[in-house]
Amino acid sequence: MKRISIIDCGSGNIRSVYNAVAKVIGPSKHKITVVSDKKDIENSTHIILPGVGSFKTCYDGLEKTGMLAFLEKKVIESCTPFLGICVGMQLLATRSYEKGVHVGLNWIPGEVKKILNTKENLKIPHMGWNKLKFLKENNFIKNLGKKENLNKDVSAYFIHSYKMVLENNSNIGASTEYGQKITAMILRDNIIGTQFHPEKSHNFGLNFLSTFIEMS
Repeated sequence: MKRISIIDCGSGNIRSVYNAVAKVIGPSKHKITVVSDKKDIENSTHIILPGVGSFKTCYDGLEKTGMLAFLEKKVIESCTPFLGICVGMQLLATRSYEKGVHVGLNWIPGEVKKILNTKENLKIPHMGWNKLKFLKENNFIKNLGKKENLNKDVSAYFIHSYKMVLENNSNIGASTEYGQKITAMILRDNIIGTQFHPEKSHNFGLNFLSTFIEMS
């Protein structure tokens, strides 16, 4: 039985993520729990961190719950599958320049910077559907490819004003174009981050979440 924990750090879109995961697992014996205390993720087999709002608000929410050190133990030391969504992905970076300079988890070194308006008609925040270009092949991508034809156009739903710039581009799983190249997904071992929202990305998003839940 999979025990999937969705972390509530006070600013995430918890309900839509919960509903999407519930739809994926159906009437199985897998268990989904919304958690806000470090003790609640002790027995988790999979951890999801949604993020809506500012980088600092989400980070501070994790800090207040006392989860930061415990997450490090679960994800880095115990290699529990982890999915960070939107700001939940950006928190994996070394630092963010959103409304000041703020430290991140530094699990995947990089920086979070504002999307530059490179064209007069480029709207910020970046909101809507964009095509994904997959850049890396690992077990997760291979398993996702069994459910989605990744050689054809695949689109996902985005809403964000900041982008993640990695120190090591080999950790980029997919990118998208929005007047510039945007990191859409990061991958490293048991850690996955998406700038797009799987829970809002229709059938592709459900297949994405299903592939994540199948990780061990």
